[in-house]
Amino acid sequence: MTVFSRRLLVTCTALGLGVMAGQQAQAHGIESSLRYLDGQLELSSSFSTGEPVEGAAVRLLNADGTPGEELGEIGANGQLVLILPGLVEGVLDLQVDGGPGHRDYLELPIRQGSVLLDEVVQTQNQSTALPAFAWLGAPALLGLTGLMVKVRQPSLNR
Repeated sequence: MTVFSRRLLVTCTALGLGVMAGQQAQAHGIESSLRYLDGQLELSSSFSTGEPVEGAAVRLLNADGTPGEELGEIGANGQLVLILPGLVEGVLDLQVDGGPGHRDYLELPIRQGSVLLDEVVQTQNQSTALPAFAWLGAPALLGLTGLMVKVRQPSLNR
């Protein structure tokens, strides 16, 4: 294998790793829904396969996106009765956390102390840190591999 073909292979591999590392897995997303049942707000959450997200933590998010007050855990039936803090007007950000890669985010509009179910918005986490680090890692990997090839070349000519 020539030096040019090695470098081409390493470059393509590094770029491929950068692209793949920045993509988010969507295999088992969480699907959540809200409804009022006998005057209580009930959250239902399940994986896209239909299996309940048992044990997932449900919490409010602070305005800066950091975890806030924990409201409870999803039960074995995939449901949790929510008791929201006293808020007359505004929007609450809710996170259903089933572990890494298994999270759901809901924006709950509150009017006169009740959630407007028709206006609830399901959102994606807006974190862009992982793709940025992945793209920074690809050139670093390429440089490290190039250094290894340079170190090996003199020993191959002996």
